Amino acid sequence: MTSHFILVDLRKIELINVMDLLKFCKDLYRIPRSLTGKGVVESLEYIKKYIPLEIKNVKSGSQAFDWIVPPEWNIKQAYILNLTTNEKIVDFNDHNLHIVGYSEPVDLELNYEELINKIYYKESQPDAIPYVTSYYSKTWGFCMSYNQFKRLDRSANYKVFIDSDFNDEGVLTYGELFIKGQVKEEIFFSSYICHPQMVNNELSGPAVLTSISEFLIKKSNYYSYRFILVPETIGSIVYLSKNLDHLKSHVIGGFNITCVGDERGWGLIPSRYGNNISDKIAEHVLNFNCSSFIKYSWLDRGSDERQYCAPGVDLPISSITRSKYAEYPEYHTSLDNFDLVTEKGLSESLDVYLKCIDIFERNRYKNPSIKVYCEPQLGKRELYPKISDDNTFNVVQNMMNFISYCDGKNSILEIANICSISFDEAFKYYKKMEKADLFEK
Repeated sequence: MTSHFILVDLRKIELINVMDLLKFCKDLYRIPRSLTGKGVVESLEYIKKYIPLEIKNVKSGSQAFDWIVPPEWNIKQAYILNLTTNEKIVDFNDHNLHIVGYSEPVDLELNYEELINKIYYKESQPDAIPYVTSYYSKTWGFCMSYNQFKRLDRSANYKVFIDSDFNDEGVLTYGELFIKGQVKEEIFFSSYICHPQMVNNELSGPAVLTSISEFLIKKSNYYSYRFILVPETIGSIVYLSKNLDHLKSHVIGGFNITCVGDERGWGLIPSRYGNNISDKIAEHVLNFNCSSFIKYSWLDRGSDERQYCAPGVDLPISSITRSKYAEYPEYHTSLDNFDLVTEKGLSESLDVYLKCIDIFERNRYKNPSIKVYCEPQLGKRELYPKISDDNTFNVVQNMMNFISYCDGKNSILEIANICSISFDEAFKYYKKMEKADLFEK
């Protein structure tokens, strides 16, 4: 189903000159990525052309809470060869998903029965190559579509070859960018850079994150902003293990960006209790900008919000998605490609996240507190329309509702939610009241 997206144009004129999101994804699509290795480095170096990303390394074998950084893994080539016809049945260079992630090197001759024990496919999606990994236990395998699997010759012998290596002295690589604002409090953004040759589940997040940071670099921001690109799960755990104290004392909100490239719908994945400022801002933006969205619960989590909102970490992180991971049919297969992800889908997601940032920036003002008793006389302050009719009734009613909750206990966003009006409308009333000197200093 196509989402009906309402552009509320806070920054749309400025967005005309942002980077080409779809080209960004296409340029990174063929680079073979995993948790570690040259593909991650190459991807981060590409992103560094857009933003001044600092690329950092953590040694294999390093302890990160309950985890150990795995050996660095690199792969040069992998294929299955039919020895009868001398035909390559599958080739890693044709599609990176053909190899089980973190496969150990092999050079063997196998018959059909021996081979099929190392083949993975999805019978329910006969044209899809599945994404399979074995990060933390040594093994190997190949992936192919079910239609490819059915064409294997049962009478043939096969050569399987994987040219990969593990380096216990290697590194895990991630990227970080800090944009200093007027205050030390930070808004935190994270996405992952580790999945091979998939678009919505992999490249859409880094594309939107890069464009957000590129946009904010050019602006004067009240809050400081921190962006990281890490391999999923192990990367966020490593980053938290090194920076948790700082993050807990500085981060006031933020988002994990994933699966933001298609046009099918919207989803909100909240924090563990679903009540932090990022949860509230995300829900407000979706309510007033998208015709519908699915509000998930913490029990539906699946990406790095698992780490950022874990007990003892509890950072105020939320996540806005399009088609959510594990719930769209192309997920973790070769079908997660550019038939699914579009420039429109990516641009709409960027716009939604910029609206969230805009609310963070404008919601910073002290909770408004009206300084007159009873309803203020709006007419003498030129805040009441000269003509009262049906067209002005709702405006006046919303303004009076806004004022009635200006008791110093609620932020502008909280008042907007109580009154069921957009943050933009609430902020407009706030500025009018402020100009009319109706608030306590």
